[in-house]
Amino acid sequence: MPANRAAIPWRDFPWWLVVIILFLVLMALTLISDPNYNRAFTFIIGEPRSGTGTGITALVGKGLTVTVYTTLVAYVIALVIGLIAGLGRVSQNFVVRNIAITYIEFVRGVPTLVLIFTLALVVIPAAAQGLGLNLQSIPDNTRAILALAIIYGAYMAEIFRAGIESIPKGQMEAARSVGMTASQGMIYIILPQAIRNVLPALWNDFIAMLKDSSLVSVLAVRDITQMARLYAGSSFRFRETYLVLTFLYLSMTLILSLVLRLIERRTRIGGER
Repeated sequence: MPANRAAIPWRDFPWWLVVIILFLVLMALTLISDPNYNRAFTFIIGEPRSGTGTGITALVGKGLTVTVYTTLVAYVIALVIGLIAGLGRVSQNFVVRNIAITYIEFVRGVPTLVLIFTLALVVIPAAAQGLGLNLQSIPDNTRAILALAIIYGAYMAEIFRAGIESIPKGQMEAARSVGMTASQGMIYIILPQAIRNVLPALWNDFIAMLKDSSLVSVLAVRDITQMARLYAGSSFRFRETYLVLTFLYLSMTLILSLVLRLIERRTRIGGER
């Protein structure tokens, strides 16, 4: 028994984290000591734009800025779309519910890359033309952001639906019994509890969107993936280029994952109190 107890901590120890951190540390040391890796890193994140911007845009390169900006803006829009579609998914209105289901199932049934092409090069231009907008006034990055938001909105809709349905029906009945309408009960009683339940899943979608933002490079959006492709194509240093790109994405996703775990732990402790 004592031997088994002593072995448990070794089994539970996060060896995966040690391996990943070791890779990141070795890559960081390589970036400092090897000029080839350093040049690839500088090109991929983009040269800092001195004198042409303020705040973060003056401190970080264009490639990294585009990646972070695309992810953040697309995620916020996707949250709004997902919440609306999720509410539509559980609506008692036959038309609203079926419109929401059609949107969700359509997006989930088509590969992400195909949807990005279709939305950015077909749907958004057609919508712009219908609204009388000049297609040239819609930048590639804007199309990419809208495409990502529409795609992830469908997945977030299912998350919100699951969160809403996880709340006991008695909560709505209690809200109606004190004089609230169905809409008021949903806004003030059901949604706050549902959103708290699905926060970990929403955070995971943010990390997934950060990784999938690399797909916007197919639209010639100059995020870090597109910058890496340009550098590899011109220098033929594929090893340095794609190891640096892996280092960048892994660093960002690892930090976000650790932050997520910390938030989940504090939320769980706060809920137990």
